[in-house]
Amino acid sequence: MVNLVSASSISLPTVVMQQEKILAAIDLGTNSLHMVVVRIKPELPTFSIIAREKDTVRLGDRTTDGNLKPEVIERAIATLGRFQEIARSLNADTIVAVATSAVRESPNGKEFLQQVKNELDLNVDLISGQEEARRIYLGVLSAMELNSHPHGIIDIGGGSTELILGDSHEPRSLSSTKVGAVRLSSEFVTTDPISNAEFQFLQAYVRGMLERPVEELLAKLQPDEKLRLLGTSGTIETLAVIHAREKLGMVPSPLTGYQLSLKDLREILNHLRKLSYAERAAIPGMSDRRSEIIVAGLIILQEAMMLLGADSITICERALREGVIVDWMLTHGLIEDRLRYQGSVRQRSVIRTAQKYQVKLEYSDRVAAFALSLFDQTQGVLHNWGTEERELLWAGAILHNCGHFVSHSSHHKHSYYLIRNGELLGYTETELELIANIARYHRRSAPKKKHDNYRNLPTKQHRQTVSQLSALLRIAVALDRRQIGAIAQVRCEYRPEAQEFHLWLTPSQPGDDCALELWSLDYKKDVFEAEYNVKLIATLKASESQIELPQHASLNSFD
Repeated sequence: MVNLVSASSISLPTVVMQQEKILAAIDLGTNSLHMVVVRIKPELPTFSIIAREKDTVRLGDRTTDGNLKPEVIERAIATLGRFQEIARSLNADTIVAVATSAVRESPNGKEFLQQVKNELDLNVDLISGQEEARRIYLGVLSAMELNSHPHGIIDIGGGSTELILGDSHEPRSLSSTKVGAVRLSSEFVTTDPISNAEFQFLQAYVRGMLERPVEELLAKLQPDEKLRLLGTSGTIETLAVIHAREKLGMVPSPLTGYQLSLKDLREILNHLRKLSYAERAAIPGMSDRRSEIIVAGLIILQEAMMLLGADSITICERALREGVIVDWMLTHGLIEDRLRYQGSVRQRSVIRTAQKYQVKLEYSDRVAAFALSLFDQTQGVLHNWGTEERELLWAGAILHNCGHFVSHSSHHKHSYYLIRNGELLGYTETELELIANIARYHRRSAPKKKHDNYRNLPTKQHRQTVSQLSALLRIAVALDRRQIGAIAQVRCEYRPEAQEFHLWLTPSQPGDDCALELWSLDYKKDVFEAEYNVKLIATLKASESQIELPQHASLNSFD
């Protein structure tokens, strides 16, 4: 007989490193693939850049039905393989890779990432537009001191443009809009040089697309605050290089801190729009591939600055790739200074989403506490999941009932949709899919391969994660069936010789027979029993000397 007693804390441990570590971060963008290799100094904590690599692969150059082209996939995999070799030659301990809009929007995007995994053994995280914006913000904060003054940040990519408002604390506004230099050039530009008609159409189109995110950003400013604008990405850096060569006769190093006025940018745009691709490519500081998309990128920048009321922009060379580094450092407990607020961004985002959909937090806290207690008490006995899966279970438990915001009927399915499309911050697309599925299966049918949301999970291991964790969540939900905290504490006991799993329950109120909770456990236990190959037996005890279950699995439990 094995007795398993719940731990009194549900905190998520962090790994603290003492030695320097070399980390590579790869960004699979719509226009280019970039890698930065850094040396992390945990004692400061900070990082220094060892090497940068770039290849213009053009993932955004897709087929008419939106798929990534076979030849583009081939180029991308070859580039990623080269990046891996360079990272290894620099003794990189870890490679972290993310993919953005081009892969996110392609019907065969996930197949491409699976091919990368199969051929290179490289895991690439697919991130949402808002998550991309958050990590860009982290990258900027690693390079510039905002001094608590509100700054707008614009990152013009190949497929999307991110707009961010921050003041060196938590970002006030994060948005990602589907206007990018590659996207606009491929969809709307057919003339070379660009015709007046196409130029004017692009201006109007971009303005219309940016109006709403700009309005949302400006709404977060206080009446007495004046916005300062920062710019990141290849388009803006190229413009700074061209301007510096012309005005200064040289390119400052670093470019971070270099300023461009709206007047200067208008002059550059009016000049570049009259030139052909070949003529633009001949400009010092302009690459062949950049010359094809620079006009569209400049139009985005000009329209954004006009809408924001900004008469100048300051360059920042750090963005998404460096943000990926900072996010990794936060996840591994290495940053406790001015960026510390970002360390619990996942938990804060879950709580905000729960509040948005009017979840009863006192109830969901109890369910999450039960779920984590069950997880801890069965770890190493019925399952071998770790810290990452534990956190996903917590998020699924907090949000499992958010579908009530739409309708009580089939609310578990609505919960899946709201979680999947709610753009929780700090999570990859795969992690969002796992959380949504865990919540989806807290009631009714067990996970089945005929369900699209379950069948489309990337791997068999991911499906097993959902099956096993959602089974724990079902039991946790049953333990608070009346949503009044009727069960005060729970102890698990596994008897392998009989394949029995005993739940010893202590009621909160003496004399409460907890009949509805016991009935609910009996009603829901079949999925748990089938998943873990045990017989579940629940017993109510008047009192027991055991460690008490935490009353709340609140946000603070994770800090």
